[in-house]
Amino acid sequence: MTPITRELSDSMVVLHGNSNHALAADICSELGLEPGRAQVDRFPDGEIAVSLGEDVRGKDVFIVQSTCPPVNENLLELLVMIDCVKRSSAARITAVIPYFGYARQDRREQGARVPISAKLVANLIVTSGADRVVTMDLHCEQIQGFFDIPVDHVYGGSVIIDHFNQKKMTDLVVVSPDVGAIKMARAYSQGLGARLATVDKRRISGTETEIGFVIGDVDGLHAILADDVIATGGSITAAAGIILEKGAKSVTLACTHPVLCGPAVERLLASPAQEFAFVDTIPVDGKISDDRVVILSCAPAFANAIRKIHKSALIGRSSL
Repeated sequence: MTPITRELSDSMVVLHGNSNHALAADICSELGLEPGRAQVDRFPDGEIAVSLGEDVRGKDVFIVQSTCPPVNENLLELLVMIDCVKRSSAARITAVIPYFGYARQDRREQGARVPISAKLVANLIVTSGADRVVTMDLHCEQIQGFFDIPVDHVYGGSVIIDHFNQKKMTDLVVVSPDVGAIKMARAYSQGLGARLATVDKRRISGTETEIGFVIGDVDGLHAILADDVIATGGSITAAAGIILEKGAKSVTLACTHPVLCGPAVERLLASPAQEFAFVDTIPVDGKISDDRVVILSCAPAFANAIRKIHKSALIGRSSL
């Protein structure tokens, strides 16, 4: 064990719930640490039971837990774990939430009588005792302002850009599946030295969209359709078909958060995409099995964020 690793193990603990065991283990491996000992089970009536197998008193504790499906189960696990660690006298608690659920419920449109659930979830996380949040590719960056604690927003773009840069592909165009994702697509196009296009999409309901036309030139180019979330897969697979109709040589789908609910897997497998590049903020094991699926690790990005956050805490304590 190196002196740096020994220092981390003495002052920091990384715990995790049941949402993404593999990612939590990979983050700990990047940090050179063993995962903290925490048991997250269920009582016979279904209530969540959490117990710690080690002392966290005075330590900097990071809890890794995506609020992916089953969303409510994973969210409540996170809240109960935070409360458990808080009552165990941790010095600071950081909720590491690779995928932040409820993020698409972030506003009321045209006076609709609906909740702003993203704000409610932010309030719950703060009230449970979290001192800081780390997350990746929020559906809407303004959600950072819903929290009354610091939020570190890690971008998944570097993970996806590195993947495609290693392929050394030419004649690339990055396509946004709708106007809302254009900022992300622009960052990808700059990182890849690629052209940029977007698809006109109109949302008809919470589960139905209508694809209009392609804005920009895709003819004779290899297209990368990039989005933050693939939920039911309807709009992005429909966009893939239209891009090919417009003359693209090939289409690859890339996303940070492969939620893959409802008919998503069926739609993806039937799509003409030659590759599905998914960041592992959400586990896809057991959901989709296809040679076209490539899983990209975000563990180094989160491990780097955790190191920097912990280092700032150590510096702050040493100056007291």
